[in-house]
Amino acid sequence: MARRTYGQLCGIASALDLLGERWTLLLVRELLTGPQRFGELLANLPGVGPNLLSERLQALTADGVVESEPLTDDKRGRRYRLTPLGEELRDPLLQLGRWGMARLEPDRFVEARAHWGLIAVEAMMRGRPVEGPAEAYEFRIDDLVFHVRVADGAATLHRGAAEAPSMVATTDSRTFVTIGGGLVTPFEAVATGRLVLEGDPDAVLRCSRLLGLL
Repeated sequence: MARRTYGQLCGIASALDLLGERWTLLLVRELLTGPQRFGELLANLPGVGPNLLSERLQALTADGVVESEPLTDDKRGRRYRLTPLGEELRDPLLQLGRWGMARLEPDRFVEARAHWGLIAVEAMMRGRPVEGPAEAYEFRIDDLVFHVRVADGAATLHRGAAEAPSMVATTDSRTFVTIGGGLVTPFEAVATGRLVLEGDPDAVLRCSRLLGLL
């Protein structure tokens, strides 16, 4: 299929020529959280359809944004990952995600996935000042566990449980998104039982400020 183009000598138009097709940026979003199999991508992009997903993966691979490797346990399957060129999309997509978080419309929520919380947290804390002592904030969203580690004036995101976290937040993916979008505050979610916060109250406040929730 011939690719449509805006035909404009403009950086934004050039980027949209590569990434502007429906589902393409959401596919890149999925791979920002780590490599995934075709079936995992299909499950995490409800509504895309296998043929369209295959078409988008082929286009991104041809453009050098995505690469794949065969699976050792499945000779017919492949795992997809972002190339270094694809990883360059992390900062602009996090900025776009942060812009969009402030414009969520709760009545339009249909799907939520726990691992989208990884992207949300990275977007929310990107560029914000890091304060306080070295510590870790652990998040348990549905069946996903990850944490933010603060040290030497920087905050980094990691999969898995933290060692001796100063704060542990337990919630579901839908509640997490509504908190990140400012539709409810963490303390309102706690009051209604949708969010459980454990640990040092001062660490809770530092984490909330880091994520722009206060």
